[in-house]
Amino acid sequence: MDVLDLVTAIGLAALVVVVGILAFRVSNPPEPARPAGSDGDADGDDLARLLAAVRSASVMLDAGDRVVRATPAAYALGVARAGAIALPEVTALVAEVRRDGGSREVQLNVSRGTSPGMIRLVLRIQVIALAAERVLVLAEDRTAALRLDQVRRDFVANVSHELKTPVGAIALLAETLAEAADDPEAVTHFAGRLGVEARRLAGLVQDIIDLSRLQDSAAAHEPEPVAIADVVAEAVARCEVEAGARDIVVAAQVMGSPEVFGDRGLLVTAVRNLVDNALRYSDGGTRVSVVARVGGTGTPGEGTAEISVIDQGIGMDPAVLPRVFERFYRVDPARSRETGGTGLGLSIVKHIAADHGGEVTVWSQLGRGSTFTLRLPLAEGPAASSDPGTAGASRAAASDTTTAPPAGRNPRTAPDPGGTP
Repeated sequence: MDVLDLVTAIGLAALVVVVGILAFRVSNPPEPARPAGSDGDADGDDLARLLAAVRSASVMLDAGDRVVRATPAAYALGVARAGAIALPEVTALVAEVRRDGGSREVQLNVSRGTSPGMIRLVLRIQVIALAAERVLVLAEDRTAALRLDQVRRDFVANVSHELKTPVGAIALLAETLAEAADDPEAVTHFAGRLGVEARRLAGLVQDIIDLSRLQDSAAAHEPEPVAIADVVAEAVARCEVEAGARDIVVAAQVMGSPEVFGDRGLLVTAVRNLVDNALRYSDGGTRVSVVARVGGTGTPGEGTAEISVIDQGIGMDPAVLPRVFERFYRVDPARSRETGGTGLGLSIVKHIAADHGGEVTVWSQLGRGSTFTLRLPLAEGPAASSDPGTAGASRAAASDTTTAPPAGRNPRTAPDPGGTP
């Protein structure tokens, strides 16, 4: 082989090597450089997963205080808006952390939006300095927790105040009874008063227990079909003695056979409390009507079972109606002391209604009486039919029951229980 052939062979070999290298680079392009903290970066992916696991709302800021990452909750709480921090107090904390390093924590009372009248939120804000001049802002909504703590404190304070009255009365009556041991008439009188205060204390304790049980989600029972006719019949039966003692007629009427899902015992308690409230604020010789029927569309799953308790009592000023379901609120404190009311009955009804997906409303006028209506979603199934012919024998017996007062009294004419107040 001469020199020319050797050079040609070497050139061809070099050309083959160059072409191979170019082909490999074309088929395997190099990875482009990514900025630190980008979505494709391993550190960025780890940070994203970390922030997603944190329960607090989070906002990541770059060196220019621009939002790099933010959870939806951060925007919902108003911490971030339009790619920047929306709260001036948080912006000041970020500047302080950038200057001094470390972290800062503060609790803020802020508005949820910019419109007047927006609800106020209590936020716990934590600002933390990170590497590469980044800053992490964490926000936790403490509004509900603080409101619950306040409600609990108020409840404990109210219970303590309410317990003082009957306990003090019992102690005073016991001392007076001991001093009047030689006077049979005084002993009889003070013993009767002692029994009244003891029953009042027992009723208050039982109402507190019922309310605490309702607020404990762990105590909830498995819902089961409950016939409204049976609930009304049992609630009215429990009030028979009280109605007779007060010379008040209690008449019950169930139209059709509405049925709901829930806890029968709690529903009986709710209706009994409404009837008991009507008895306490009604005069002797009047009438309390309990009317149950199907409301709304009447379609199971869409309609409601409505239980109305109508009285001819003293009534209420419309201005106080929004407060009647508050714990320990009494329209007429003097009458409540006289009748032994605890001020918790209607609050218990409200909780039971809410736990069953329903509501309780009130209509009232001074001197014209009141109407409390408990509305509950109808249960699905044939038993929820509003056709009166489908009611069983026990429900038919409960559909028109009346608890009459002692003989010799003529109760005033009651309004039509089927009418609208």
